Amino acid sequence: MSIHTEVPGTSQQGFMTGYLEALALVERLHRLLLDVIKDEFERVGVLEINAVQALLLFNIGDNEVTAGELKSRGYYQGSNVSYNLKKLVEMGYMHHQRCEIDRRSVRVRLTEKGREIHSVVNELFLRHADGLEKKGVLGAEGIDEISTSLRRVERYWTDQIRYIY
Repeated sequence: MSIHTEVPGTSQQGFMTGYLEALALVERLHRLLLDVIKDEFERVGVLEINAVQALLLFNIGDNEVTAGELKSRGYYQGSNVSYNLKKLVEMGYMHHQRCEIDRRSVRVRLTEKGREIHSVVNELFLRHADGLEKKGVLGAEGIDEISTSLRRVERYWTDQIRYIY
């Protein structure tokens, strides 16, 4: 039996290093996802919308939502959601309509043109999922583990926002 002694603070430092690396990776992956979407849209010749707008259309899908619901449901994390919604309506990718009950609130849904963008992103993600699995990059168990871990971090951060102030 060996006795393991640890220098005070090194375990915490190691965790902190790993945590910071994970944060940087999440940020890089998000930017890379936007680049992948941008490249796909350039490949298929859709140049009038950007990757953030395309991802927003993908996440809305068949739903009819308000701007507030986009954020609360986690469909959109940007601070300029109103700007992007306005642009997507102007370009014909979304319908908008004032709510009957709360006239200040506007509900949005995809037009046929918006559903076409949704379809392009969906096909891209299907190809990626297939490629990740077939090439052995990530299987069902691995994706479940990643998702579970990220949900735990999300809950922790959400609790920090709610209870810190």
